[in-house]
Amino acid sequence: MPAPPQAPGGYPVPPPPPPGGAQHPSAPPPDTTGHVPLPPGGPVAVPNPPQATAPPDPTATTIAVLLIGPAGAGKTSVAKYWADHRRVPTAHISLDDVREWVRSGFADPQAGWNDNSEAQYRLARRTCGFAARNFLANGISCILDDAVFPDRPVVGLGGWKRHVGPGLLPVVLLPGLEIVLERNAERTGNRRLSDEEVARIHGRMAGWYGSGLPIIDNSQMDIPETAKVLDEVLARAIASPLKW
Repeated sequence: MPAPPQAPGGYPVPPPPPPGGAQHPSAPPPDTTGHVPLPPGGPVAVPNPPQATAPPDPTATTIAVLLIGPAGAGKTSVAKYWADHRRVPTAHISLDDVREWVRSGFADPQAGWNDNSEAQYRLARRTCGFAARNFLANGISCILDDAVFPDRPVVGLGGWKRHVGPGLLPVVLLPGLEIVLERNAERTGNRRLSDEEVARIHGRMAGWYGSGLPIIDNSQMDIPETAKVLDEVLARAIASPLKW
């Protein structure tokens, strides 16, 4: 018996309306926005680009990128610039921005890591993951940025892979400590950390060396130069996907 026809998004095609044009009273109104709803269940896999002899062009491919780095690495600035200059629709999702959606009761990073800040981090990561899957399901690329640690599963890559999907492309942005300290000094509000905290985070980020993830040292690069190198790194990652 042949399988029933499928509509975009994997949902069965609804039966035709009864004679006379009347619709079933329980039928929902048709969606005329062109939005593809998320299927129930697990994450949406990022579609693989078509195989070709020419090198893949990351500026014209629907992808999901996770930009990793310490505070002051320039993750958010680079991610915004990269998203602004792509040839296909692209969204930027910053975990710090989503965390700050919480107003009363916000777990301030300057207060240290505790059960409350961990719970809000997990909630923000799930929210970012849902947004990324929704964008990808509708043909919109996305770049996320977060200070992911190589030695802490709670704030590690596993959660991002689980919430976004196996096609997520992680890239580490890791300038020298002096540069990170200078950039952190220019920040304001709860985004600015103490020098001791910045140095501690930067030291732990060094654990990404030897992990197999691509690392960009943008100590001597401005934002456009870093975004250009990011495209080069992503082209290699798309051509030879990393097993992580």
